[in-house]
Amino acid sequence: MKDEEDDIIPNDDESQGALNDSTEGFDEEIRISEGSHFYEQDEEDPNDTITKVTGMYKDWFLDYASYVILERAVPAIEDGFKPVQRRIMHSLKELDDGRYNKVANVVGHTMQYHPHGDASIGDAMVQIGQKELLIDTQGNWGNILTGDGAAASRYIEARLSKFALEVLYSPKITEWVASYDGRRNEPNNLPVKFPLLLAQGAEGIAVGLSTKVLPHNFNELIDASVKILKNKPFQLFPDFQTAGIADVSNYNDGMRGGRVRVRAKIGQWDKNTLVITQIPFSTNTSTLIDSILKANEKGKIKIKKIEDNTAAEVEILIHLFPGVSPDKTIDALYAFTGCETSVAPLGCVIGDHKPMFIGVSEMLRISTKRTVQLLKQELEIQLDELEEHWHFASLERIFIENRIYRLIEEEETWEGVINAIDEGLKPHIKHLKREVTVEDINRLTEIRIKRISKFDIDKAQEKIEALEGEIEQVKHDLDHLIDFAIAFFTKLKEKYGKGRERQTELRIFDDIEATKVVLRNTKLYVNREEGFVGTGLKKDEYVTDCSDIDDVIVFLRNGSVMITKVDDKKFIGKDIIHVDIFDKNDKRTIYNMVYRDGKSGPSFIKRFNVSGVTRDKAYDLTNGNAGSQVLYFSNNPNGEAEVITILLRQIGSIKKLKFDIDFANMAIKGRSSKGNLVTKYPIKKIELKEKGISTLLPRKIWFDDTVQRLNVDARGELLGEFRPSDKILVISQAGKLKVIIPELTTHFDPDMVVLEKWIPKKPISAIYYDGEKERYYLKRFLVETEGKEETFISEHPNSQLEIVSTDYRPVAELVFAKVKGVQKENLVVDVEAFIAVKGLKALGNQLTTDKLKQVSMLDPLPYEIPEEIIPEEPEVTEAGEIISDENMQIDDEGQITLF
Repeated sequence: MKDEEDDIIPNDDESQGALNDSTEGFDEEIRISEGSHFYEQDEEDPNDTITKVTGMYKDWFLDYASYVILERAVPAIEDGFKPVQRRIMHSLKELDDGRYNKVANVVGHTMQYHPHGDASIGDAMVQIGQKELLIDTQGNWGNILTGDGAAASRYIEARLSKFALEVLYSPKITEWVASYDGRRNEPNNLPVKFPLLLAQGAEGIAVGLSTKVLPHNFNELIDASVKILKNKPFQLFPDFQTAGIADVSNYNDGMRGGRVRVRAKIGQWDKNTLVITQIPFSTNTSTLIDSILKANEKGKIKIKKIEDNTAAEVEILIHLFPGVSPDKTIDALYAFTGCETSVAPLGCVIGDHKPMFIGVSEMLRISTKRTVQLLKQELEIQLDELEEHWHFASLERIFIENRIYRLIEEEETWEGVINAIDEGLKPHIKHLKREVTVEDINRLTEIRIKRISKFDIDKAQEKIEALEGEIEQVKHDLDHLIDFAIAFFTKLKEKYGKGRERQTELRIFDDIEATKVVLRNTKLYVNREEGFVGTGLKKDEYVTDCSDIDDVIVFLRNGSVMITKVDDKKFIGKDIIHVDIFDKNDKRTIYNMVYRDGKSGPSFIKRFNVSGVTRDKAYDLTNGNAGSQVLYFSNNPNGEAEVITILLRQIGSIKKLKFDIDFANMAIKGRSSKGNLVTKYPIKKIELKEKGISTLLPRKIWFDDTVQRLNVDARGELLGEFRPSDKILVISQAGKLKVIIPELTTHFDPDMVVLEKWIPKKPISAIYYDGEKERYYLKRFLVETEGKEETFISEHPNSQLEIVSTDYRPVAELVFAKVKGVQKENLVVDVEAFIAVKGLKALGNQLTTDKLKQVSMLDPLPYEIPEEIIPEEPEVTEAGEIISDENMQIDDEGQITLF
C-alpha cells in the first residue's frame, strides 16, 4: 500500500531509475528537455514582450524533484524511515510516559516537525501501526485483511512498543538538526539497531523513480545478520502479514527486474465448497471477492455463491455447483482472479543524500555494519561514563577517608579552599587515570556533611570494584565487538522473536494453462457443408462446449487441417469432416485416416498426431495432389486403433472385393507422412468393423513435490505406469484416504503421507490412537470405494493417526514413553500375524494402552506377488508408439503384404 505522503505524479517508467548516483542527473535531464522543447537565445530581443522561463523552470523542477525524492517518498538506508515516519517516531518518544496517547495528539505534536498536512501524518502512522512492530496500538486501527480503514485519529491511541524503545533511540549518539522552523531539533536519522527497512518494507513513488522494498521475516533477518557477522552465506526472501504462498524463484535479491508470484491459500472444505484461508500480499478480501465475482460474470469460472466470514483470520467460502471440479476451479481462481498476483520489487533507498539502487542483501549488510558501529559508539560512551564515575568515586573516597575536608576550615577565600583541597589530594591520586580538575574539586565541596558522616569505606570500595568490573566488561565488549553484536541480535530474537515465525509459505509454482482450466461457458457449432465454425451458428450442428480462449482444430474432406481461435463465425473451408477443441500439449490423441491420392490415384492409410502448428495455417495431410479426398477418418483420444472393412468397386479381374485392416498394425507418424498403400483400385466404401483399444504404452506419471503436482514430464518421483483404468491412492495425516483418477490438475493437501498407484488387492495397515477409548489400535483393510474420501480412524477430536503402511507384510516397532522412571522394552509387531484384513470402518485390534514415544515401520517381511497372465507387449518406440513395418501394401486380391 502506498503511503499518502508520496506525491501522485505521472511516471512513465517507475523502475527506470532516471537519476544517476547524484541529483546532478536531473540537471542533465533538464538540459536535454530544454534542447527538445524550449528555445534559448543568448541575447534577448528588446522588442520581445514574452518572458522566457526556461531557466526558472529548470531550477524549480530540479529542486522539486530532489525534494520529493529525498524528503518525502523514498526511505533512508540508515534507519529505514521516510521523513514523516521518522518524525512520528520522534514525537512518540517525546510524548512517551508509558501510557497511551491519542493519535490526534501525536499527529499534532508531529506537525511541529513535519511541514505538511495532518492527513498524511495520520495515514502514515496508521500504516506503521498496522505492521505491529514499532507501535503498541489500542482501538480500531483498521484491518489489512479486509481493507477496512482505521477509526478517526481522535478515537484511537498509541504508544511505543518495547521493541521500539530498545532499538530505535539513543539520544547520546543521535545526530540532531534544526526543524523546518528552527524552533526545535529533530533527528537527522534515528540510531536504529535493527534492519527495520527490510522488516517493514517500503513503497513510494517520487519524480522519475520509485521504490518497493518487500517486507521480510523478523527472525530470518536477525539470523541473516548473525551470518553476516560470522562471514557465512545467507539468503533473504519476503514474508507477508497476509501470509499466502509465494514463489520467489525470480526474486532477484529484491532488485529491479525481479518478480514474486503470490497466491492465496485455497483448500477444499467439502466436495462442493472451497475455502480461502490466506490471501496474497497487496490484496484484501474485498478486492479478492470482487475479482472472483467478475471472473464468474465473464464465465471464466462457475460458482454458486461466495461467503466472507473473515474476522481475525481469513475465511472465504466458495460454493460450487454439483459436478464442478474443485481442482480445476482452484486452478481457474489462480489463472483468472486476484488469488494469484505478481509483485515487482525495486530496491531504491536514500544513502549519502542520493538515491541508491541496491538489493536486499546489500541493504542488510549496510544495516548490520551500521548496527555494529552504533553499538560501538554506545559502548564508548558507556566506558567514558563509567570511568568518569569511577574517577569521582575514587576522589570522594580519598576526600572523605583522608579527611581532606578539614583542610578548608581555616580558609577564608574560595580560591584558598580549592588550593587546599588540591594540595590535600596530591599524595593520594597517583592511581587515578586522569588529572584532577577544578570541576572535580567543586563537586567535592558539594558533598553534604550528612553523607560524610555516614560514609562507609567498605561499601565505597565495593562500589569502586563493581565499577572496575563494569569497565573491564565494556572494554572486553569493545575488543570483541563482533561477538557483542551477535549476542545483541540473539537477545533481540529471544525477547521479541516469539510469535514472529514465517507466515508466507515458499513454494515453486506450476504454470497454469488458462485454456485447460477456463470454464467452457459457450457452445461451438459447425456448418459442415458450407465450411463455417463458430459460437454464433446456433441453428447449425452443435459440436462441444468451449471458451473464448480455446483453439479449434478442423479437418476438411480434401485432407487439410487448420488450427484457429474460437470466433463467432469463421469460414474454414467447405465439407468439414471433424471439429474439436485443440490442446497443443496433447500427444495421446491419434487420428486414423484413409485417403485417396488425387482424383483417381491409389489410396493410403496413416496414423498421426497433430503438433507444432501455426494458427490459421492450412496443412495438407495427403500427398498433395489435386482432387485428393479423405475416405475414412477417426479421432482417438487415447490412441485407440479400430479395425475397418474395405469394400472395393468391381473393376476388371479383382477377385477379393472386401478385406479388413487393423490400424493397430500401423506406426504412428507425423501429420506430413504419406502413409502406407492400401490399394491402387477405387474404394467403394469403408466400414467400421470393430472398435479398438489403445495402442499406446501406459502413461508414466510422476509427482513433483516442489510444486505438489502430478506430471508426465519426468519431474519428481515416478508413481508408475497408468492405463486408463488405473487410479492413485492418497492418504492424509488426518486419517483420510481416497482413490482418484490421476488427473494432472489434481491438488494435494500439505498433510498427505501416502501417494502411490492403487493396487486394489493390496491391504493398508494403520496404527492410530483412539481419542475416546484412549488407547492405540492396529487395523488392516482394503479400499473398496473409488472417488470418495473416507475416514479410517475414529472421528473423536483427539484421535490421531500414528503411522500407515501399504506394504504387503509390514512390521512395526513401538517405542514406549518412560513412566515414573521406568522404561518399557520396545515391542516389534508382525502386522499380518497380529490382525487379519477387515473392513475400512472396523475399529481394529487393541495394540496397547501404554503411552507411546514413537512408532516406526521396520523392513517388511518377504512377499511374492502372484504372477498375472499379462499379454506380451509389442515392440515400441521411445515415444510409446507400436512399431509396425515401414510399408504395407494390398495386392489385387486384397491381400496385405508387409515389407
